[in-house]
Amino acid sequence: MRYVFGPVPSRRLGRSLGVDPIPFKTCNWNCVYCQLGYTAPLTGERKDYYPPGEIVAETLQAVTEHELDWITFVGSGEPSLHKSLGWMLRRIKAATDIPVAVITNGSLLYLPEVREELSVADAVLPSLDAGSEALYLRIDRPQPPFTFQRLVDGLVSFRDEYRGKLWVEVMLIKGMNDTLPALHDLAAVLRRVRPDQVHINEPVRPPAVSTVEPAGPAGVMRAARILGDVARIVRPTSATYDLAEREDLVEAVIEVIGRHPMSQAELEGVLAGRSTEEAARVRACLAADRRARLVRSHWCLAEGGYVEDKKGSRV
Repeated sequence: MRYVFGPVPSRRLGRSLGVDPIPFKTCNWNCVYCQLGYTAPLTGERKDYYPPGEIVAETLQAVTEHELDWITFVGSGEPSLHKSLGWMLRRIKAATDIPVAVITNGSLLYLPEVREELSVADAVLPSLDAGSEALYLRIDRPQPPFTFQRLVDGLVSFRDEYRGKLWVEVMLIKGMNDTLPALHDLAAVLRRVRPDQVHINEPVRPPAVSTVEPAGPAGVMRAARILGDVARIVRPTSATYDLAEREDLVEAVIEVIGRHPMSQAELEGVLAGRSTEEAARVRACLAADRRARLVRSHWCLAEGGYVEDKKGSRV
């Protein structure tokens, strides 16, 4: 499938069917922790990157083929850059009872039309990695028009209007936003946003900048204490990818890693139900496929840029 992938085992959404409405790395941020690598060039243009009718049709076809907990708009960059996102959400909501979520960086929520489009989703999961302009620029590295003030104002306005589940994600990075001052700044902003939950996450998949590291147990517990009663620690899932019905397993894996890097252990879980010969063939084909590569024991799309320098500039 071109626009749909999975289902994938989500740490927050169970068995989630991914819907990717935009081309690879179409984003207005260049986060140091991004699991898809470096974003170049950044873009803030909203348009119909792919035909919305095709995306909806493929999604509804996949819904009939899998048991799902959620349908999740997420993928190769920022999904709200697709101009017909609201139209697609409404069509899918009208055709199925499966709840629909949108994972977004939240940068476009300052626009009234984007807030209205996302209002029909059952859950919206925006990012908030910093409580100050300086740290926001350091971690999320946005396109210049997308300022920290716009981000916070958009989140606050969306909370005032939205009646679904607002789950804010904090990606906790060692030495960056896990310090006491950074967490207290973040807590102050979150009190303004008033999310239903705050999901404390760590970069467990290969980050765009190789020096980015998870905060670790002490940092996570510190964040949970400071960010308040709505904070939830998101643990890595032990579930496996549901690719058993796919005949061409190599292509199925390529589809997934284009949006969601897969660890070697997760790949072995996918292969567990296959014969020894078939599993060996898939491993060999994947290793030889120029579209895929191993980064920190994770299968990633080869075109994703993963940098090695401490400053985070592309190399």
